[in-house]
Parts: sequence; C-alpha cells; structure tokens
Amino acid sequence: MTRKKKENILVKFIKQFNDFMIIILIISALVSAIMAKVQGTGDYIDAIIIIAIVVLNAIMGLVQENKAEKSLEALKKMSAPVAKVIREGEIKTIDGEDVVPGDIVILEAGNYVPADLRLIESFNLKIDESSLTGETVPVLKDAEAMLSKNVSDADMLNMAFATTMITNGHAKGLVTKTGMETRVGSIAKLITEDEAPQTPIQKKLEEVRKNFRSCMSCNLCANFCNRNI
Repeated sequence: MTRKKKENILVKFIKQFNDFMIIILIISALVSAIMAKVQGTGDYIDAIIIIAIVVLNAIMGLVQENKAEKSLEALKKMSAPVAKVIREGEIKTIDGEDVVPGDIVILEAGNYVPADLRLIESFNLKIDESSLTGETVPVLKDAEAMLSKNVSDADMLNMAFATTMITNGHAKGLVTKTGMETRVGSIAKLITEDEAPQTPIQKKLEEVRKNFRSCMSCNLCANFCNRNI
C-alpha cells in the first residue's frame, strides 16, 4: 500500500479552519469583539461563544482524522510481511510487497493473504475475513466454486483477499490484484484520499450555505421578473 506522509498535529489542527463558513464565523467574532471594545460595552460573550464553537469543531475534526489514520495503520499491520510464491517452477519466499499479478501464491494456516487471489487449488481452506466483511466465523473456501455475477465479498468462495488470515487448510492462488487495487486497498484509499467526515457544525454550516444560495437565486429571479413585467 502507498504511504501517505504524516502531518504535524499543529498543521492538522490549522487545516480544520480551512473552510469558508468557518472563516466567516471567525471574522464575525473578531468584528463583534472590536465593536464591543470601541463602544466600551465590554460585552464579549458573543465573540467568545463563536470562537469556542469554532475551536470545538476543529478539535472534533482532528479527532476524526486521527481515528482514520489509526484505521489505516491497523490495515497496514495486517499486511503479509512475507509470501511464498512459485516463480520459474521454484518456491520462493519474498516480501509481501513484492508480490505481483500473475504470481502463484502458496497459502498455509497462519499466513496472511498478501494480495487478492483467485484460488486454483484448495484443501479444507478456511479464511478469517472479519477485517474485510465483518463476518466473525472463518469462511470455508472452494477453488472450484462457480459464482454468479455481482456477489458480495463474503460470498466469493473461490477468492482470497489481501490482509485476511488463513485459519485452516492450505491452497494455491493466482494473484489478480495487489496494493491499493485490492479490496482492502480500496478501503485504505478512501481513508487516505477522501475528505474526512464532516463534523456536526460543518454539516449545519453547509445547510446554511445551500439555503443562502437558494435565497439569493430566488431574489435574483424575482428582481429579473419585476424588471420585465
């Protein structure tokens, strides 16, 4: 799997404020504080509340991002450190990261599957796929199973997926996908490349932004209609 460069926690925290509506709130708080200072009212409650909400939102966003990073680290730890493959008619032990499509991998009890494989031989093979499907009971695999189209991962009995663990039996499989192209790799890609989930305040601000745009559109249409009646 590709590795994403880790950012300093301070940089991550600052990035939480990289949102137009959040910036507007901060400006509003500053204006409110300045007005209170100029007018001599000493009423900074509104400014303090706004800043507190913005900071709390940033903390929540940072926590969510850290959880996503921990999930990615857990996926990396489950990757096979080594793999036993058949190359040029010989059995070789290589680093799990060096497995490529077309390799024939030998699977034995206790091994982590190094890539997505199409099973070509299986003997009482059971695989723990809980990391991928959530199924707690090891799945009995069958290299000769014939499957219909559009079946779920849990029902792909003739496949073995990266990061799952062999609990019983042994088998041989042809590598079809590696790294970020595997099923678990697609999950890691979502974690590393997609935006972090929105915090509650960000969702509310997004609703406000959409409503504001809708109102602006309605006003523009109304003005246009009035001028042309």
